[in-house]
Amino acid sequence: MRTLQVDLGERSYPIIIGSHLLGQGDLLRPYIAGRQVAIVTNSTVAPLYLERLQQALGGYAVISIVLPDGEAFKDWQHLQLIFDGLLQARHDRRTTLIALGGGVVGDMTGFAAACYQRGVDFIQVPTTLLSQVDSSVGGKTGINHPLGKNMVGAFYQPKAVLIDAATLQTLPARELSAGLAEVIKYGLICDAPFLDWLEQNIVALRELQPAALIEAIERSCAAKARVVAADERESGLRATLNLGHTFGHAIETHMGYGKWLHGEAVAAGTLMAAQMSHRLGWLTASERDCVARLLIAAGLPVVPPAEMTAEDFLQHMAVDKKVLDGQLRLVLLKAMGEACVTADYPASLLQDVLLTDYAAIVAQL
Repeated sequence: MRTLQVDLGERSYPIIIGSHLLGQGDLLRPYIAGRQVAIVTNSTVAPLYLERLQQALGGYAVISIVLPDGEAFKDWQHLQLIFDGLLQARHDRRTTLIALGGGVVGDMTGFAAACYQRGVDFIQVPTTLLSQVDSSVGGKTGINHPLGKNMVGAFYQPKAVLIDAATLQTLPARELSAGLAEVIKYGLICDAPFLDWLEQNIVALRELQPAALIEAIERSCAAKARVVAADERESGLRATLNLGHTFGHAIETHMGYGKWLHGEAVAAGTLMAAQMSHRLGWLTASERDCVARLLIAAGLPVVPPAEMTAEDFLQHMAVDKKVLDGQLRLVLLKAMGEACVTADYPASLLQDVLLTDYAAIVAQL
Protein backbone atom coordinates (compact mmCIF):
# COMPACT_ATOMS: atom_id res chain seq x y z
CA MET A 1 0.00 0.00 0.00
CA ARG A 2 1.28 3.46 -0.95
CA THR A 3 -0.02 6.84 0.20
CA LEU A 4 0.33 10.19 -1.55
CA GLN A 5 -0.82 13.57 -0.26
CA VAL A 6 -2.70 16.32 -2.08
CA ASP A 7 -1.31 19.37 -0.30
CA LEU A 8 -4.07 21.98 -0.01
CA GLY A 9 -3.58 23.27 3.51
CA GLU A 10 -6.59 22.53 5.70
CA ARG A 11 -8.25 20.76 2.73
CA SER A 12 -5.33 18.36 2.20
CA TYR A 13 -6.18 14.69 1.81
CA PRO A 14 -4.51 11.33 1.15
CA ILE A 15 -4.58 9.15 -1.95
CA ILE A 16 -4.28 5.56 -0.71
CA ILE A 17 -3.19 3.11 -3.43
CA GLY A 18 -2.97 -0.67 -3.26
CA SER A 19 -4.69 -3.95 -4.08
CA HIS A 20 -7.63 -5.56 -2.27
CA LEU A 21 -8.26 -2.48 -0.12
CA LEU A 22 -12.01 -2.29 -0.61
CA GLY A 23 -12.83 -4.53 2.35
CA GLN A 24 -10.56 -2.69 4.76
CA GLY A 25 -12.97 -0.38 6.54
CA ASP A 26 -10.29 0.91 8.88
CA LEU A 27 -8.76 2.79 5.95
CA LEU A 28 -11.96 4.83 5.58
CA ARG A 29 -13.06 5.33 9.19
CA PRO A 30 -10.68 8.26 9.93
CA TYR A 31 -12.44 10.25 7.18
CA ILE A 32 -16.05 9.62 8.28
CA ALA A 33 -17.18 12.20 10.82
CA GLY A 34 -20.72 11.06 11.67
CA ARG A 35 -22.71 7.84 11.80
CA GLN A 36 -24.49 8.23 8.47
CA VAL A 37 -22.92 7.04 5.21
CA ALA A 38 -24.40 7.04 1.72
CA ILE A 39 -22.66 4.92 -0.90
CA VAL A 40 -23.39 6.19 -4.41
CA THR A 41 -22.65 3.69 -7.16
CA ASN A 42 -24.11 2.50 -10.46
CA SER A 43 -25.91 -0.54 -11.80
CA THR A 44 -22.71 -2.10 -13.18
CA VAL A 45 -20.45 -1.64 -10.15
CA ALA A 46 -23.06 -2.39 -7.47
CA PRO A 47 -23.28 -6.17 -8.11
CA LEU A 48 -19.48 -6.40 -8.07
CA TYR A 49 -18.37 -4.31 -5.10
CA LEU A 50 -21.23 -2.69 -3.17
CA GLU A 51 -21.74 -5.52 -0.67
CA ARG A 52 -18.01 -5.71 0.09
CA LEU A 53 -17.87 -1.99 0.88
CA GLN A 54 -21.08 -2.15 2.94
CA GLN A 55 -19.64 -4.96 5.06
CA ALA A 56 -16.42 -2.99 5.58
CA LEU A 57 -18.50 -0.15 7.02
CA GLY A 58 -20.15 -2.17 9.76
CA GLY A 59 -21.26 0.05 12.62
CA TYR A 60 -22.40 2.94 10.43
CA ALA A 61 -25.94 3.65 9.25
CA VAL A 62 -25.29 2.92 5.57
CA ILE A 63 -27.62 3.49 2.65
CA SER A 64 -26.89 2.85 -1.02
CA ILE A 65 -27.98 4.90 -4.02
CA VAL A 66 -27.63 3.08 -7.34
CA LEU A 67 -27.58 5.20 -10.49
CA PRO A 68 -27.87 3.97 -14.07
CA ASP A 69 -24.48 3.44 -15.71
CA GLY A 70 -23.20 5.77 -18.39
CA GLU A 71 -22.18 9.29 -19.38
CA ALA A 72 -25.69 9.83 -20.79
CA PHE A 73 -27.05 9.89 -17.22
CA LYS A 74 -24.66 12.54 -15.89
CA ASP A 75 -27.37 15.20 -15.73
CA TRP A 76 -29.70 17.14 -13.42
CA GLN A 77 -32.41 14.49 -13.53
CA HIS A 78 -30.18 11.72 -12.24
CA LEU A 79 -28.33 13.99 -9.80
CA GLN A 80 -31.69 14.40 -8.08
CA LEU A 81 -31.71 10.66 -7.31
CA ILE A 82 -28.82 11.26 -4.91
CA PHE A 83 -30.67 14.07 -3.14
CA ASP A 84 -33.83 11.95 -3.04
CA GLY A 85 -31.98 9.11 -1.29
CA LEU A 86 -30.33 11.42 1.25
CA LEU A 87 -33.54 13.23 2.13
CA GLN A 88 -35.65 10.09 2.32
CA ALA A 89 -33.13 8.60 4.78
CA ARG A 90 -33.01 11.93 6.67
CA HIS A 91 -29.27 12.34 6.33
CA ASP A 92 -27.93 15.37 8.18
CA ARG A 93 -24.89 17.61 7.76
CA ARG A 94 -22.56 15.03 9.27
CA THR A 95 -23.32 12.46 6.61
CA THR A 96 -20.48 11.20 4.39
CA LEU A 97 -21.05 10.31 0.76
CA ILE A 98 -18.83 7.64 -0.78
CA ALA A 99 -18.47 7.53 -4.57
CA LEU A 100 -18.00 3.89 -5.61
CA GLY A 101 -17.53 3.73 -9.37
CA GLY A 102 -16.00 5.52 -12.32
CA GLY A 103 -15.74 9.14 -13.31
CA VAL A 104 -19.47 9.73 -13.76
CA VAL A 105 -20.27 8.43 -10.28
CA GLY A 106 -17.38 10.39 -8.77
CA ASP A 107 -18.29 13.66 -10.49
CA MET A 108 -21.98 13.38 -9.58
CA THR A 109 -21.35 12.31 -5.99
CA GLY A 110 -18.88 15.12 -5.44
CA PHE A 111 -21.28 17.69 -6.89
CA ALA A 112 -24.11 16.33 -4.71
CA ALA A 113 -21.84 16.56 -1.65
CA ALA A 114 -20.98 20.17 -2.52
CA CYS A 115 -24.69 21.05 -2.72
CA TYR A 116 -26.42 18.93 -0.07
CA GLN A 117 -27.17 21.12 2.94
CA ARG A 118 -24.55 23.50 1.46
CA GLY A 119 -21.74 20.98 1.74
CA VAL A 120 -21.11 17.58 3.31
CA ASP A 121 -18.06 15.29 3.30
CA PHE A 122 -17.36 12.77 0.59
CA ILE A 123 -14.79 10.09 -0.20
CA GLN A 124 -13.73 8.84 -3.62
CA VAL A 125 -13.43 5.07 -4.17
CA PRO A 126 -12.78 4.93 -7.94
CA THR A 127 -13.11 1.59 -9.75
CA THR A 128 -12.02 2.46 -13.31
CA LEU A 129 -8.51 3.32 -14.43
CA LEU A 130 -9.61 6.70 -15.77
CA SER A 131 -11.18 7.70 -12.45
CA GLN A 132 -8.26 6.31 -10.44
CA VAL A 133 -5.62 8.33 -12.28
CA ASP A 134 -7.61 11.46 -13.04
CA SER A 135 -11.17 12.37 -12.10
CA SER A 136 -11.12 11.18 -8.46
CA VAL A 137 -8.22 13.51 -7.61
CA GLY A 138 -8.44 17.29 -7.59
CA GLY A 139 -11.99 18.15 -6.58
CA LYS A 140 -13.56 18.80 -9.99
CA THR A 141 -17.21 17.78 -9.72
CA GLY A 142 -20.17 18.36 -11.96
CA ILE A 143 -22.64 17.24 -14.59
CA ASN A 144 -23.05 17.66 -18.34
CA HIS A 145 -25.33 20.06 -20.19
CA PRO A 146 -26.67 19.31 -23.68
CA LEU A 147 -24.58 22.22 -25.00
CA GLY A 148 -21.33 21.35 -23.22
CA LYS A 149 -19.59 18.71 -21.14
CA ASN A 150 -18.95 19.40 -17.44
CA MET A 151 -20.26 22.95 -17.75
CA VAL A 152 -22.21 22.81 -14.45
CA GLY A 153 -20.31 21.93 -11.30
CA ALA A 154 -18.09 22.98 -8.43
CA PHE A 155 -14.55 22.65 -7.12
CA TYR A 156 -15.06 20.51 -4.02
CA GLN A 157 -12.31 18.33 -2.56
CA PRO A 158 -12.86 14.85 -1.11
CA LYS A 159 -11.72 13.86 2.36
CA ALA A 160 -9.75 10.92 0.93
CA VAL A 161 -9.26 8.85 -2.22
CA LEU A 162 -9.03 5.06 -1.83
CA ILE A 163 -7.73 3.31 -4.96
CA ASP A 164 -8.06 -0.47 -5.09
CA ALA A 165 -6.22 -1.58 -8.23
CA ALA A 166 -7.81 -5.05 -7.92
CA THR A 167 -11.12 -3.58 -9.12
CA LEU A 168 -9.52 -3.17 -12.55
CA GLN A 169 -9.62 -6.94 -13.01
CA THR A 170 -13.35 -6.64 -13.82
CA LEU A 171 -12.93 -3.60 -16.07
CA PRO A 172 -13.76 -4.15 -19.77
CA ALA A 173 -10.77 -3.78 -22.09
CA ARG A 174 -12.31 -0.76 -23.81
CA GLU A 175 -12.66 1.06 -20.47
CA LEU A 176 -9.09 0.17 -19.54
CA SER A 177 -7.81 1.68 -22.77
CA ALA A 178 -9.88 4.80 -22.12
CA GLY A 179 -8.08 5.20 -18.81
CA LEU A 180 -4.70 4.79 -20.46
CA ALA A 181 -5.40 7.96 -22.48
CA GLU A 182 -5.22 9.95 -19.24
CA VAL A 183 -2.13 8.05 -18.06
CA ILE A 184 -0.34 8.88 -21.32
CA LYS A 185 -1.39 12.51 -20.89
CA TYR A 186 0.72 12.90 -17.74
CA GLY A 187 3.83 11.79 -19.58
CA LEU A 188 3.13 14.19 -22.42
CA ILE A 189 2.51 17.26 -20.28
CA CYS A 190 5.04 16.97 -17.46
CA ASP A 191 7.00 13.70 -17.25
CA ALA A 192 8.96 12.70 -20.36
CA PRO A 193 10.71 9.76 -18.61
CA PHE A 194 7.23 8.38 -17.85
CA LEU A 195 6.58 8.28 -21.61
CA ASP A 196 9.61 6.00 -22.03
CA TRP A 197 8.32 3.79 -19.20
CA LEU A 198 4.88 3.62 -20.83
CA GLU A 199 6.31 2.58 -24.19
CA GLN A 200 8.07 -0.32 -22.44
CA ASN A 201 5.10 -1.31 -20.24
CA ILE A 202 1.99 -0.64 -22.33
CA VAL A 203 1.48 -4.36 -22.98
CA ALA A 204 1.83 -5.16 -19.26
CA LEU A 205 -0.77 -2.50 -18.46
CA ARG A 206 -3.23 -3.87 -21.00
CA GLU A 207 -2.66 -7.33 -19.55
CA LEU A 208 -3.58 -5.95 -16.09
CA GLN A 209 -0.27 -6.90 -14.50
CA PRO A 210 -0.63 -5.59 -10.90
CA ALA A 211 2.87 -4.15 -10.44
CA ALA A 212 2.65 -2.17 -13.68
CA LEU A 213 -0.83 -0.92 -12.87
CA ILE A 214 0.11 0.33 -9.41
CA GLU A 215 3.23 2.03 -10.77
CA ALA A 216 1.21 3.81 -13.48
CA ILE A 217 -1.51 4.82 -11.02
CA GLU A 218 0.98 6.16 -8.49
CA ARG A 219 2.98 8.16 -11.04
CA SER A 220 -0.18 9.60 -12.57
CA CYS A 221 -1.69 10.54 -9.20
CA ALA A 222 1.60 12.06 -8.04
CA ALA A 223 1.69 14.25 -11.14
CA LYS A 224 -1.89 15.37 -10.70
CA ALA A 225 -1.43 16.00 -6.97
CA ARG A 226 1.51 18.31 -7.73
CA VAL A 227 -0.47 20.28 -10.29
CA VAL A 228 -3.60 20.56 -8.13
CA ALA A 229 -1.57 21.70 -5.11
CA ALA A 230 -0.05 24.47 -7.24
CA ASP A 231 -3.29 25.56 -8.93
CA GLU A 232 -6.43 24.21 -7.29
CA ARG A 233 -8.97 26.24 -9.28
CA GLU A 234 -7.38 26.07 -12.70
CA SER A 235 -6.22 29.66 -13.00
CA GLY A 236 -3.10 28.62 -14.90
CA LEU A 237 -0.98 25.46 -14.60
CA ARG A 238 -3.88 23.08 -13.93
CA ALA A 239 -5.34 23.79 -17.36
CA THR A 240 -2.47 21.77 -18.85
CA LEU A 241 -4.22 18.67 -17.49
CA ASN A 242 -6.74 19.25 -20.28
CA LEU A 243 -4.40 18.23 -23.09
CA GLY A 244 -6.63 16.84 -25.85
CA HIS A 245 -9.78 17.65 -23.89
CA THR A 246 -10.96 20.71 -25.83
CA PHE A 247 -11.05 18.70 -29.06
CA GLY A 248 -12.21 15.60 -27.16
CA HIS A 249 -15.11 17.28 -25.38
CA ALA A 250 -16.31 18.56 -28.76
CA ILE A 251 -16.38 14.95 -30.00
CA GLU A 252 -18.30 13.74 -26.93
CA THR A 253 -20.85 16.53 -27.13
CA HIS A 254 -21.40 16.25 -30.89
CA MET A 255 -21.60 12.47 -31.03
CA GLY A 256 -23.82 12.19 -27.94
CA TYR A 257 -22.53 11.51 -24.44
CA GLY A 258 -21.42 7.91 -24.11
CA LYS A 259 -21.05 7.09 -27.82
CA TRP A 260 -17.33 7.75 -27.52
CA LEU A 261 -15.85 7.06 -24.10
CA HIS A 262 -14.18 10.09 -22.54
CA GLY A 263 -10.70 8.60 -22.89
CA GLU A 264 -11.33 7.66 -26.52
CA ALA A 265 -12.34 11.21 -27.38
CA VAL A 266 -9.36 12.58 -25.45
CA ALA A 267 -7.03 10.27 -27.41
CA ALA A 268 -8.24 11.60 -30.75
CA GLY A 269 -8.07 15.11 -29.31
CA THR A 270 -4.52 14.53 -28.12
CA LEU A 271 -3.33 13.68 -31.63
CA MET A 272 -5.07 16.83 -32.86
CA ALA A 273 -3.22 18.86 -30.20
CA ALA A 274 0.04 17.17 -31.20
CA GLN A 275 -0.62 18.03 -34.85
CA MET A 276 -1.21 21.67 -33.95
CA SER A 277 1.96 21.68 -31.86
CA HIS A 278 3.78 20.27 -34.89
CA ARG A 279 2.31 22.93 -37.20
CA LEU A 280 3.51 25.61 -34.75
CA GLY A 281 7.02 24.17 -34.98
CA TRP A 282 7.14 22.85 -31.41
CA LEU A 283 7.01 19.11 -32.18
CA THR A 284 8.68 17.31 -35.04
CA ALA A 285 6.64 15.05 -37.29
CA SER A 286 8.46 12.13 -35.69
CA GLU A 287 7.37 13.25 -32.20
CA ARG A 288 3.78 13.69 -33.35
CA ASP A 289 3.89 10.18 -34.77
CA CYS A 290 5.31 8.89 -31.48
CA VAL A 291 2.21 10.27 -29.72
CA ALA A 292 -0.03 8.51 -32.24
CA ARG A 293 1.80 5.18 -31.92
CA LEU A 294 1.60 5.16 -28.12
CA LEU A 295 -2.12 5.92 -28.13
CA ILE A 296 -2.73 3.21 -30.72
CA ALA A 297 -0.66 0.75 -28.69
CA ALA A 298 -2.96 1.51 -25.77
CA GLY A 299 -5.91 0.38 -27.88
CA LEU A 300 -7.28 3.87 -28.50
CA PRO A 301 -8.80 5.55 -31.57
CA VAL A 302 -6.83 8.55 -32.80
CA VAL A 303 -8.86 9.55 -35.87
CA PRO A 304 -11.78 11.91 -35.07
CA PRO A 305 -15.26 11.02 -36.32
CA ALA A 306 -15.46 11.32 -40.10
CA GLU A 307 -18.88 12.96 -39.84
CA MET A 308 -17.58 15.90 -37.80
CA THR A 309 -16.72 19.00 -39.82
CA ALA A 310 -14.37 21.80 -38.82
CA GLU A 311 -17.47 23.92 -38.18
CA ASP A 312 -18.84 21.25 -35.83
CA PHE A 313 -15.64 21.33 -33.80
CA LEU A 314 -15.53 25.12 -33.65
CA GLN A 315 -19.17 25.36 -32.56
CA HIS A 316 -18.63 23.05 -29.59
CA MET A 317 -15.20 24.39 -28.71
CA ALA A 318 -16.67 27.88 -28.42
CA VAL A 319 -18.32 26.86 -25.12
CA ASP A 320 -15.18 25.24 -23.69
CA LYS A 321 -14.34 26.30 -20.12
CA LYS A 322 -10.95 27.57 -21.29
CA VAL A 323 -12.58 30.30 -23.41
CA LEU A 324 -11.79 33.69 -21.82
CA ASP A 325 -12.99 37.01 -23.19
CA GLY A 326 -14.03 35.26 -26.38
CA GLN A 327 -10.60 33.69 -26.98
CA LEU A 328 -10.23 29.92 -27.16
CA ARG A 329 -7.14 28.81 -25.25
CA LEU A 330 -5.68 25.45 -26.22
CA VAL A 331 -3.38 23.09 -24.34
CA LEU A 332 -0.48 22.28 -26.65
CA LEU A 333 2.96 20.70 -26.37
CA LYS A 334 6.05 22.91 -26.44
CA ALA A 335 8.03 19.67 -26.27
CA MET A 336 7.49 16.05 -25.28
CA GLY A 337 6.89 16.32 -21.54
CA GLU A 338 6.17 20.06 -21.55
CA ALA A 339 2.71 21.55 -22.05
CA CYS A 340 1.46 25.12 -22.29
CA VAL A 341 -1.86 26.93 -22.52
CA THR A 342 -2.07 29.46 -25.32
CA ALA A 343 -4.45 31.54 -27.39
CA ASP A 344 -1.57 32.82 -29.51
CA TYR A 345 -2.12 31.00 -32.79
CA PRO A 346 -3.58 32.00 -36.16
CA ALA A 347 -7.23 31.08 -36.65
CA SER A 348 -6.29 29.74 -40.07
CA LEU A 349 -3.88 27.29 -38.46
CA LEU A 350 -6.58 25.89 -36.18
CA GLN A 351 -8.81 25.52 -39.23
CA ASP A 352 -6.06 23.58 -41.01
CA VAL A 353 -5.60 21.30 -38.01
CA LEU A 354 -9.33 20.57 -37.93
CA LEU A 355 -9.22 19.71 -41.63
CA THR A 356 -6.16 17.43 -41.36
CA ASP A 357 -6.53 13.88 -42.69
CA TYR A 358 -5.65 11.98 -39.51
CA ALA A 359 -6.34 8.61 -41.14
CA ALA A 360 -3.51 9.40 -43.55
CA ILE A 361 -1.15 10.14 -40.64
CA VAL A 362 -2.02 6.81 -39.07
CA ALA A 363 -1.65 4.95 -42.35
CA GLN A 364 1.99 6.00 -42.74
CA LEU A 365 3.06 4.99 -39.21
